[in-house]
Amino acid sequence: MSDLDPTAIDTLCTRVDSAAVQIVLGSLDSMQRAELLKGIGDEAGRAGRLDVVRVIDDAIGVISGTTEPAAHDALYSDCITRVQQMLCSSETDHPPSAVTDRPEMAGSSSVPLGEDPELLKDFILESRDHLTQVELQMITLEKDTGNGEAINTVFRAFHTIKGLAGFLGLDGIREVAHETETLLDLARNGKLVISPPIVDLVLGAADFLKASLFNLEQELAGKAVESTPGKSELLDRIHRVNSETTEAPAQPPQLEMNVNANATRRQPAASGEWNGPERRGGEERRSPGAEAHSVKVDTSKLDYLVDMAGELVIAESMVRHHPELAALHSPAVLHSLAQLARITSDLQRTAMSMRMVPIGGLFQKMNRLVRDLARKTGKKAELQEVGGDTELDRNVVEELADPLMHMVRNAVDHGLEPAEERIAAGKDPVGQVRLRACHQAGYIVIEVADDGRGLDKEGILQKARRMGLLEDGSTLPEAEAFDLIFHPGFSTAAEITDVSGRGVGMDVVRKRIQKLRGHVEIESRPGHGTSFFLRMPLTLAIIDGLVVGVGRERYVVPIFSVREMLRPSSEMMFTVEGRQEMALVRNNLLPMVRLYKRFGVEPRSVKPTESLLIVAEAAGRQFCLMVDDLIGKQEVVIKTLGETIKDISGVAGGAILGDGRVGLILDLEGIFRGIAR
Repeated sequence: MSDLDPTAIDTLCTRVDSAAVQIVLGSLDSMQRAELLKGIGDEAGRAGRLDVVRVIDDAIGVISGTTEPAAHDALYSDCITRVQQMLCSSETDHPPSAVTDRPEMAGSSSVPLGEDPELLKDFILESRDHLTQVELQMITLEKDTGNGEAINTVFRAFHTIKGLAGFLGLDGIREVAHETETLLDLARNGKLVISPPIVDLVLGAADFLKASLFNLEQELAGKAVESTPGKSELLDRIHRVNSETTEAPAQPPQLEMNVNANATRRQPAASGEWNGPERRGGEERRSPGAEAHSVKVDTSKLDYLVDMAGELVIAESMVRHHPELAALHSPAVLHSLAQLARITSDLQRTAMSMRMVPIGGLFQKMNRLVRDLARKTGKKAELQEVGGDTELDRNVVEELADPLMHMVRNAVDHGLEPAEERIAAGKDPVGQVRLRACHQAGYIVIEVADDGRGLDKEGILQKARRMGLLEDGSTLPEAEAFDLIFHPGFSTAAEITDVSGRGVGMDVVRKRIQKLRGHVEIESRPGHGTSFFLRMPLTLAIIDGLVVGVGRERYVVPIFSVREMLRPSSEMMFTVEGRQEMALVRNNLLPMVRLYKRFGVEPRSVKPTESLLIVAEAAGRQFCLMVDDLIGKQEVVIKTLGETIKDISGVAGGAILGDGRVGLILDLEGIFRGIAR
């Protein structure tokens, strides 16, 4: 890392001293003081003083959030005093926090990454947090142009990104952020009306910055990077709006700032800390309280910790079930084993909770998708989010992103009707897409629903007949007819567009959900909309299962798919057309699978009356699984089987059981598909 630039530091100190004199003399109006602070922030970035940049950024955010003119004097004075104190401190008290003399980076140009990759990683993480807030707040502003808090949040996000990019030498990112900040400043001051084209422009700038951050991340990983296109065109559009707005005659303010008139004034603190109202949005991450109670951890280290916790659980289980220890009757040993089991269980639970994240972040990303699709299709649509604080494994959230995107896209493009059609049907012209998440019996259920036209059963059946999936004149129950939309290449769209219609969406959804050991259910009423229910485990690392025996082998049946177990009588067993064995369970004929035949092992008995039947559910259907006996219930850590045998139908993975043996975890969806063929 290079040293701080002494010349730039001297310039910064001179500018801060001059600002202090001007503020004391009261020779500046509010806008001039704001520009003064922003200029000092830019100067601090060039000088490599990240600490000063952060203080000024916080001050601008607080000042923007209060309408009390009397409070502004104290806030400006306090900020300048604090900066002076920081600059007067010895250089050793403020080690270099910037990487200077970096070549210009127009979004993704070459960067000498060896200087401080950790600082760049922090910048990427923080900037992504800010850009998430930008998308959410701009969509809010499009619906409520008078929301002053939203415009201030977006302004602060671009201002922070600009300052951080400046001292890191990422000039492409800094330039786009600076010009967008200028545009937002015009809106804050009532000179620019927030309209859909302006929202598109700001979101376009956010997209450019996200692409630039992705390229920077790729370069940090040593991968090839292509330049981020569209920078010149984007800047031209922003410049045009800025110049037209600046040259236009002054207009009455169009943005009504919705801020608390009784906002707490910030007073200079004796300790030098910055006190005042609670920060909002992305700023919360940098509040003193948040820093004291959280720490950033690389996800690979976190995943390794979870894996090691799982290994510890396996080792503890093997020790506890060891035959020699089981033969002991020492109270002290039994007490120690119980203590070990409790600590191991607590450690595993804590490690797993560290990977749990709210699904609300994923829901919020769909806001932008709904907004863009509605504009592209000419429809009116809103997204409702329920249960965003529901937590589940980070890996599950990442795997859910694509399926959820496909389903939301279909809801807007296929499900919702145009405004005129909705009005004619007596509906609100604005269609509703709802995302809801909740916990049910240790699993998570995500609902993707719309209040549109619903699924057309007859249309689906006609398409299936044309594709050869059904014989002419044949029909299906409603649930089975709806399941046809998951068939590869199946689409009822009248025409192919750049949004959908090629039939490659819903089959991807089902495959992804099955990969997550979940399943999809559909409910639909013509004219009232469609609901998709995704039911999945909370984590991919651990599963509650029933350990069953077939001959000398052990298998784990995921307990969430088990409905009941029974020992059948001879009167319950039937054969249909001399081929498929069926079991009559509670007046329902269910297909039966002999697990020993499925995996080619020698059973203890081939007679169903001497075996157990497990009534399981997969793909929304029930069937019976014939096993020799039930060994017990156990929480097992899922292990992959490796590249060589990873695609065995009916097997989801492996687990090391308490006695040290390896048991295969069954994929009931795969086993059921074997029956259906």
